Amino acid sequence: MSSPVPGDGGAAAIECRDLVVRYGDVVGVDRLSFTARAGQVLALLGPNGAGKTSTVETLEGYRVPASGSVRVLGLDPRHDRTALVARIGVMLQRGGVYPTMAPRQAVELFAKYYDDPEEPGALLEVMGLGAVSRTPWRRLSGGEQQRLSMALALVGRPEVLFLDEPTAGVDPEGRLAVRRVIAERRQAGACVVLTTHELPEVERLADDVVILSAGRVVASGSVDELGRDSEGIHFSAHDDLDLTDLAAALGASVQSVRRTGPGRYTVAGEASAARLAALASYFDARGLALGELRAGRGSLEDIYLTLTAGEPVAPS
Repeated sequence: MSSPVPGDGGAAAIECRDLVVRYGDVVGVDRLSFTARAGQVLALLGPNGAGKTSTVETLEGYRVPASGSVRVLGLDPRHDRTALVARIGVMLQRGGVYPTMAPRQAVELFAKYYDDPEEPGALLEVMGLGAVSRTPWRRLSGGEQQRLSMALALVGRPEVLFLDEPTAGVDPEGRLAVRRVIAERRQAGACVVLTTHELPEVERLADDVVILSAGRVVASGSVDELGRDSEGIHFSAHDDLDLTDLAAALGASVQSVRRTGPGRYTVAGEASAARLAALASYFDARGLALGELRAGRGSLEDIYLTLTAGEPVAPS
C-alpha cells in the first residue's frame, strides 16, 4: 500500500508522530504517524477499538499521549489549549445541547465565544435548519440534530474541523448540505478530519484516508492510491462458498480468492472476460445466486474489509 504518512508536501495543519495512547496495559494507539494539510479532508477509518476516537481526542487536547507527539496548527493541544481552542471546531456525534434549547439559541450562544463568528441565521440556513430554528432540540429529528451539531462546530470559522459521523441519520437533502459545507470549508483552506462508518461519503469527500486496525495504520493515501492494489473481481454471494473449489474453477491460486466479509468475496488479479465467464459458469452449474458484481478496482469498502479482516466499520 501507500506511505503511512499521508498528507506530506503542504502546509501542515496537523502533525502526528509516533503517537502511543495507553489504557493501563492496553495499547489503544500504537505509534501512529500522519500529517494533514490546510485545505485537505482526511478520513480516519477503522473498526471498534481501532484507535480513531483515542487519536482524535488526543488531537483535541482531551487525552494525554503515553509517548510520541501531536501538533495542531503548530500548537500542543494540551499545553497551548487556550490559544488553540478558538481555532478549531469539534462536532460531537451525540448531545452537547440542552433538550429545551432551539437551534437559533444554541448557535447564538456559541457565537458569543468567538471574536469573528459566522452569522447565526445565515449558518442555520446553510445547514438547512432555517425552518426549525425555533424548535427545541428534543423535538428535532436525528438528522436535524446532527446538522445542528455541525453548525455549532462551524460557527467559530475554525481552521481545523473535527467531524464525527456528520451524515449519520441525515436525510439525502441534508447530506447534500453537509457535503457542500465540507467542500466549501476545504476550499477556504480549513483542514477537516472526518471519522465515519459511511464509506461512500469518504469516497466523495476525502483527499486522504488513514485506515486503522488494532491501533496501527494498515493503509493510507488517497482512495485512488489505495485502489491500485485492489484490482480483481469483487462479488457477493452466500457466506459459505468453498474457496478452494472456486479457485480451481477460475484457474486462480487459492491465495488470490478471499472472503473479505460476510457474503463478500474478492478474486485478486486481472478481471478478464474469461475469468468473469468462468465465475458465472461456476454459479450457474451449482444453482447458486450471484449478488453484486464489480470488476476492476475495488470500492473503498472492499479495500477496508480486506485490510481489517472483514470487521465492520464503526466509530471507536
